[in-house]
Amino acid sequence: RGKEEKYKVRMPKLRMVKEYVDKMRSIDDLDRNIFKFKKSSEEKSKMDKEEKFFRETFMYHKEIRVLATATAERSVPSARRANLPLTAGEPLDVIEAVQGHAAICRNAQGRYGYVLVEHLNFR
Repeated sequence: RGKEEKYKVRMPKLRMVKEYVDKMRSIDDLDRNIFKFKKSSEEKSKMDKEEKFFRETFMYHKEIRVLATATAERSVPSARRANLPLTAGEPLDVIEAVQGHAAICRNAQGRYGYVLVEHLNFR
């Protein structure tokens, strides 16, 4: 035991300055935020893809502006890609009111499509 203790190097415990510890924690938080940023950029690219599909399908070349917000009164499945599937209580952005009884809307996931006005509540 004497030999082992003789060659064992003991390092003194250094006390870190509180400012240094706080700085290290903030750097760790920044690293975590970088990963969140990548996730949001993936969501943004998905939104851009949906917008591109919307512009090609509906031949919409104007600036996308929200005219009003509405909520869906009832759940409605869609048979076509051009129609937007709805769930009851889902908030929707009305992009354009089309001739007839339909409006072009966008849901929270960024999908666009036709929605019948009778399914919307504008309150």
